[in-house]
Amino acid sequence: MKIAINKRKKRHNIFIPILVSLGLILLGFTTYRLVKSSKSEVDINALTVPVNRENLNVEIAASGRVEPIKSVNVSPKEPARLIKLLVEQGDRVKAGQTLAIMENAELGVGVTQAEADFKQARASLTEGEANVQAEIAQAEARLKQAEAKLNQAQNRIPADVGQTQSQIAAAESRLRLGQERLKRNKYLLRQGAITQDAFDEITNNYENAQSEIKELRQRLEQFQSTGGSEVEQLKAEIKEAKVSLEQKQATAPDQIAGLEASSEKAEASLKQSEIQYTDSLVKAPFAGVVTQRYAVEGSFVAPSTSGSSTESASATSILALAQGLEVIAKVPELDVGQLQPGQKVKIVADAYPDREFTGEIKRIAPEAVIEEEVTSFEVRVKLLTGEDVLRSKMNVDVTFIGKELNNSLVVPTVAIFTQNGKQGVMIPDAENKPKFQPVKVGLYLGDKTQIIDGVKANQKVFIDLPNQKKKEK
Repeated sequence: MKIAINKRKKRHNIFIPILVSLGLILLGFTTYRLVKSSKSEVDINALTVPVNRENLNVEIAASGRVEPIKSVNVSPKEPARLIKLLVEQGDRVKAGQTLAIMENAELGVGVTQAEADFKQARASLTEGEANVQAEIAQAEARLKQAEAKLNQAQNRIPADVGQTQSQIAAAESRLRLGQERLKRNKYLLRQGAITQDAFDEITNNYENAQSEIKELRQRLEQFQSTGGSEVEQLKAEIKEAKVSLEQKQATAPDQIAGLEASSEKAEASLKQSEIQYTDSLVKAPFAGVVTQRYAVEGSFVAPSTSGSSTESASATSILALAQGLEVIAKVPELDVGQLQPGQKVKIVADAYPDREFTGEIKRIAPEAVIEEEVTSFEVRVKLLTGEDVLRSKMNVDVTFIGKELNNSLVVPTVAIFTQNGKQGVMIPDAENKPKFQPVKVGLYLGDKTQIIDGVKANQKVFIDLPNQKKKEK
């Protein structure tokens, strides 16, 4: 029994060391794996960040300057001496308001003389029109009168001839009667039946009848001989009156046109004199503010065809006039594609750092400006607030506010890498080593970049590479 017992104890003692060794080996391997796994996890967390979904407010910053919407150096049209300046720097003026008066005494005399010439020309035109119309009316009256005489003569002469012929027939009848009575009374006179006086009276009546017939026949001959000539004469008068009327009607337009031309010439001369005088009154081309005053009363101002600078304007301009205010900002070429008219703008002026003004994009320049190898576009911003406070030439910082991008994939900008000309991010592979993943990049917003395609939300990307990977790169 003992032997048996002793042999069993000896067999157990042999397995104990083996079991302890296996346990130690398993413990060491497990500890190694845990330590290695823990170390790898710490490195990945330190070098990577997850891809987030965020609502992005697109804002583009730029610098700019306040400028007038309209600005012009006001000059006289003709060189002249400045007699009177009616405004001062800072005055607000209306469109068409007289700003200055140039020397114009001789011009005023010229206007007066031109007015007199024009009045005289108008009077001559009125008188000429009246005279022409009167002459035409007189010619028409003479023609009508001649036509009436002809008509009257044509009606009268046949009547006179007929009447005279009737009178001759009656006179012949009386003459025959007187002749018979004379024959009878001659017998009676010889017989002593009548007195000599009675016979003389009968003889006288007979002789009177002869005289009357002779006179009537002469009158008839006259009517018959002169009636035709009278008609022809009247016809000639009518023809002459028609010719005279036609001539006056034909020449009347030319006479009136000549008088009208003289009047128009006088009127044009008057307008020219008035324009020259008006040009001596320098007026505001538009409503605005007088920003500069270059000339003083008594100085000679000769306008130049080129734009006057502030330094040289004193010899060519009287004053500078500006209307309205706007902001002109210079936006880099990379950002201009995100801007459009009507987009809201925040404005902060250097003079008012604690105040924020608002505006909106009015116009984007179609052509870039290149300064010191930097390409930018001028963007004009309409002021919605602050026009009563801001002043021309003030420096401002502008922020263009874009559309809000909801639920966009976003990574830190430092996570964007370029490999073989392609943009992408580094993601952990199966062994947590950086692996290049091409992505489609959206907007760069400072330290954040929008990712349109290529990664998913919560996927980790490297923001820094392990030392070995850096050495390789």
